[in-house]
Amino acid sequence: MSWNTFLLFAPACFAINLAFGPNNLLSLTYGMQSGVRIAAFAAAGRLIAFALMIVLAAIGLGAVLAASELAFTVVKWIGAAYLVWLGIRILRATKVEAVEAKEASPRRPLPALVVQEFWTAIGNPKAILVFTAFFPQFLDLDAYGASFAVMGVTFLALEIVAVILYALLGQRLGSLARTGRTLAWFNRLSGSMMIAFGIALAFARRPA
Repeated sequence: MSWNTFLLFAPACFAINLAFGPNNLLSLTYGMQSGVRIAAFAAAGRLIAFALMIVLAAIGLGAVLAASELAFTVVKWIGAAYLVWLGIRILRATKVEAVEAKEASPRRPLPALVVQEFWTAIGNPKAILVFTAFFPQFLDLDAYGASFAVMGVTFLALEIVAVILYALLGQRLGSLARTGRTLAWFNRLSGSMMIAFGIALAFARRPA
């Protein structure tokens, strides 16, 4: 991949990394509840999922998902169901009464957060379509493996930057609202948005 191509790829890629979706909502939530460090470590789950998707796209299996209506629909509905379930779980954890922040948003074990990030990412078939449709526009066919690897590593590195930015925003929001009631309202908003993402995914159509 030439430098000129890379300089076109990187900002376009970062715009995708920054797009507000279920995983970035998790980073925002974790940043508010537990801080930037926990949010960053939890993001290992999504990075593993995205790395797997990039490898699948590189060897051509992503094209199967892009071409198969049945495969896309199965993954889509599983992912949508998981997001709705996750949203309901967040809503059920919300405290109505005004209590201490730690009681309103109890900290979960880090491995559980990592797993949650993984399944949120892997259950979205549109993510692998990003790698299948977006990456090839910048591929150097004379150095297919090397250019795909460069783009994959760049995507994952920029994803880490996006995670930190969302976590910092969440931490800032948390510092401005430390009461249990405020955090409970944030949980309601977070859970509702996660359900909305799930419903939107359920109605998503496979790109032509």
